[in-house]
Amino acid sequence: MPKKQDIIKLFEKIEIDPSWAFADKTRKDTAYITHGYHRYPAKFIPQIVSRLATKYTKEGDLVVDPFGGCGTTLVESKVMGRPSVGVDINPAAVLMTKAKKTPIEPAKIEEQFLKLKDKINSFDKDTKVKTPSHERIDYWFEPEAKRKLAFLFSKVSKIKDQDVRDFFYCGFSNILKNCSIWLQKSNKPTRDFKKKPADPFVAFSRQVKAMLRGNADFFNLLQEKKCLKTPCNVYCTDARKIPAKSNSVSLIVTSPPYVTSYEYADLHQLTALWFEYTKDLSDFRKRFIGTAYHNKKELVLNSKIAENIKEALLKKHKKTAEEVATYFSEMNQVFEEMKRMLKNGARTCIVIGDTSLKGVEILNAEVFVEQLQNLGFKVDDIIKREIPSKNLPSTRDKITGRFAKATDKKKVLAYPTEYILIMQKI
Repeated sequence: MPKKQDIIKLFEKIEIDPSWAFADKTRKDTAYITHGYHRYPAKFIPQIVSRLATKYTKEGDLVVDPFGGCGTTLVESKVMGRPSVGVDINPAAVLMTKAKKTPIEPAKIEEQFLKLKDKINSFDKDTKVKTPSHERIDYWFEPEAKRKLAFLFSKVSKIKDQDVRDFFYCGFSNILKNCSIWLQKSNKPTRDFKKKPADPFVAFSRQVKAMLRGNADFFNLLQEKKCLKTPCNVYCTDARKIPAKSNSVSLIVTSPPYVTSYEYADLHQLTALWFEYTKDLSDFRKRFIGTAYHNKKELVLNSKIAENIKEALLKKHKKTAEEVATYFSEMNQVFEEMKRMLKNGARTCIVIGDTSLKGVEILNAEVFVEQLQNLGFKVDDIIKREIPSKNLPSTRDKITGRFAKATDKKKVLAYPTEYILIMQKI
């Protein structure tokens, strides 16, 4: 069993590798093909996936992402001719992934868009629209915006082809923030009563035009590489129950949620409300890993470093200590599932940063390495990279540890660097 002092010393020696920052990549490079369909917090860039997959796999090898997010690993795997499986507990993330991973024949989707535009052009003040009745939707949207969005949603919902429907649903989801009074530059749910929300029809048209270009590029690239038929599947399920056979996976590439993962529920609430993934935001939060709502019986941390973090937090704030302990216990269960799926000698690549809560350092990367070693993995490589282009709430309140507003004077940088843990099953 590795000593925690050895792991901490190992991390102290690791220097930043500038080549993994991909600082030369522009927004256009990181959002190429379908990667720019939808905003997503903590989204890692596709170049990380392609570099890892190039090094550790060959064409035809199965790649898995247990925390699929908006589908970056799956899209890159398909482009590289690697079959892939992704899961996410968040139905909003699964919707985005379905749209992003599915190439549609360009003429087919353009024809559907023209039909939608005709319907939009027929809309006027007398058009009958059934609007959703939900106080939280009324909290975010002005009446006329709500009416137009409801009209759009109803027309998209009538499209029979599921792939085409999901494409437009994804576009609809991504305009919700712009069309609401959500403070535009904030990932934190904050209302801005001075904001002039975008017109839903204009925003949707602009969004879909950009997506049409991305889809055409994706379709043509896959056709050129003969990868249109490469399997690529996403499931809305728990990361501890992945539909992949034992000893079948050649590579895992994933970026797990941080301990405050319930914040993802807050960040995706507009989509969750419109698509009726939930009627109650607090209930939606309970689905996410490591939340305080989960059963805390029989927590197995499998890490001395995690035990020490829990003890330090207990002195500061009991509820936070319980949340962190639950998170590490559940992540250990995910790592057990990784071990089951991976072939002997295959690798899991985990993108994670350290942070702090209540003034206590939360050494996520170090804990993960200890847990994985205790489960029968060995360290193959640990890369430390700067995060120049991550769409991540980059500041936290020093006291609470929660994401802070950009103007908050108590803010501290949350994740200026992160690690890529490359662990090999032995």
